[in-house]
Amino acid sequence: MKNHVIKGLFWLLLSLPAILMVRSFLQDDVLAMDMLHPSGETAVRLMILAMLPGPLSEFFGLNRFFKGWLKIRRNLGVAAFGYAMLHLIFYIFDMNSVVAMLEEFTIPGIWTGWLSLLLMLLPALISFDFAMRRLGRNWKNIQRLVYPALIIGLVHWILLDWAWQPAMVHLAPLMIAWILRYIGRRRRHRTQRSMT
Repeated sequence: MKNHVIKGLFWLLLSLPAILMVRSFLQDDVLAMDMLHPSGETAVRLMILAMLPGPLSEFFGLNRFFKGWLKIRRNLGVAAFGYAMLHLIFYIFDMNSVVAMLEEFTIPGIWTGWLSLLLMLLPALISFDFAMRRLGRNWKNIQRLVYPALIIGLVHWILLDWAWQPAMVHLAPLMIAWILRYIGRRRRHRTQRSMT
C-alpha cells in the first residue's frame, strides 16, 4: 500500500507542470502557441532524466541513489512521452486546421518533431512489466529508440528556435554521462587485459 501511495505522489509531481499548463490554457491566460515551448522542453528534460542513470551508475557504481533512480526511469520516460503528446495537442490547437498542419509538414523543423514523437511511441507503449517479460531481450532493443528520438527532438527544437545553445545545454549532462561510461568501459577493458 505504501508503494502505491509513493508512486501516486510521484506521478502527481510529474503531472503538476502539465496540470498548470492546461489550466492556464483553459482559463485563456495563455495561447496554445505559448505552451509549445514549455511542453516540449519538459518532454526533453524528462527524457534526459530517464536516460542518465544507466551510464552514470555504470561509471560510479550501483549505489542506493542510482538504484532508486533506475527504479523510476521508466516512469520518467512515459511522462516524457506524455509531455510530447501534450506538446502535440497544443500544436493542434495552435494550428486549428488539418490543412494548415499538412501544408507545413514538409518543413524540417516540423517533420523532425513528428518523427521524434513516432520514435517515442513504441517504447512508451511497451513500458510496463508484462511487455518486458513477453519481449525478453527485444524489449531493450525497442527501448533504444529513445536515443534517436531525443537527438531528432533536439534537432526539431534547434530548427524552430534557430538557437542551438539551449538544446545543447540540455544535452550536455547526457553527453558527459556517455563520456564517463566510455571512460569506465575502457578502464575496465584495460584492467581485464592486464590481468590475462
